[in-house]
Amino acid sequence: MISAPTATRSEASSRTAAAARAAEYLTFRLGEEEYGIDILRVQEIRSYEQPTRMAHAPDFIKGVVDLRGRIVPIVDLRLKLHCPQADYTDFTVVIILNVGGTVLGAVVDAVADVVALTPDAIKPAPQFESQVDSAFVTGIATVGDRMLIMMDIESLLSSAEMGLVAQVAQ
Repeated sequence: MISAPTATRSEASSRTAAAARAAEYLTFRLGEEEYGIDILRVQEIRSYEQPTRMAHAPDFIKGVVDLRGRIVPIVDLRLKLHCPQADYTDFTVVIILNVGGTVLGAVVDAVADVVALTPDAIKPAPQFESQVDSAFVTGIATVGDRMLIMMDIESLLSSAEMGLVAQVAQ
C-alpha cells in the first residue's frame, strides 16, 4: 500500500505559527487604486450619507454624522489623497475607524473584502521624491493579481489634522 506523504510535525507547526502571525486587512478602493487597512482599526462599514458640514473645516473633512448618539467626523480619503475625482455613488461607503482614540469615518469609493496577510507578504514601499507624500504607506502586498497599498491611517492624518478632527468630533 502506498501512502501519501505527510508533513512532519515541525512543518505543520511552522505553518500554524505563520498562520497565527497573519493579520487581517480590510481592502477598499480609492479611484483606481486598492488599499488595505488593519481590520482591528475598523468598527463598522456604513453606506454614505451626507454629513452636516462644519464651518471653516478643510475640504477633506466633509462634516459630522450622528452615530447612535456619538458625533463622528467624516474624512473623505479621496480628497485627502488628492484623487482626481471623488464622485458619490451607490458604492461609496464610510468606514468607521478608531484612530488614536478618536472615532472617525473615512469615505472610500468601495469596500472589496478582507484578506489575511503574513508580515512577509507585505513588501517595503518604494521611496518617492519629496513631492509625493508616502509616509502613510507601510508596504505593498500582492493578493492574486491584485496589488494592495497597505495604509497606516494614523500616519496619513498628521497630528495637527487629528487635533482638528478631534475638535470637530466634540
